[in-house]
Amino acid sequence: MLSILLALVSVTARPPISAAHPPPVVVVQRVISTPTVALLHGIAKLTPQEAVMKAADAAPHGVYGVFELAVRRAELVGTDFFLNSQDDYRDPRNLSVEIGPIAQEALRNRLGQDLDKALKGHTIRVLGYAHTVRIDFMSDGKPSGKYYFQTHVPVGSANQIELAD
Repeated sequence: MLSILLALVSVTARPPISAAHPPPVVVVQRVISTPTVALLHGIAKLTPQEAVMKAADAAPHGVYGVFELAVRRAELVGTDFFLNSQDDYRDPRNLSVEIGPIAQEALRNRLGQDLDKALKGHTIRVLGYAHTVRIDFMSDGKPSGKYYFQTHVPVGSANQIELAD
C-alpha cells in the first residue's frame, strides 16, 4: 500500500515532459554580500595573523570569513592588484588580498582611479576565502625546487571590500 502511495505521489508531483510542457528552467544566482552584512549574520572577523594560521591549519582548503587588515603595501602584479597586510609580501604573517580585473574596475569607479592611493594606509574589511598558495622560485623560467607559501584572499567582486576606517 505504501509503495502504491509513493508511486502515486511521484507521478502526480511531476508533470509529463513533452514539447508542449518542457521542464522548468531554474536560474541560480550567486549573491555576494558585503563584509558588514556578513558580520551581521555571524561570519567570523579575523585578523591577518588569525587568517594565516587558520588557512594553514585547514590546508589544502582554507577558511571563510571577514578579514580586517591595515593595507601596508599595494601593487599591480600582472592583471591582479594585491593589497598586503605587511610591507614585505614574503613575510609569513602577510595576508594578500588578490583583486581581479573586474573587481578593480568597480573599485576604481567607487574609490577613484588610483587604487594604491585610495587603499594604502587604510584599514579594510574583505569578505572571502583565505587559502594558502605555493609560490615557486624560478630559475631560467623553470621552478628551482625552492618555494614558500603565501595566504591569499581572492576578490572577484568589489562588494567584497569595504573601507573600515
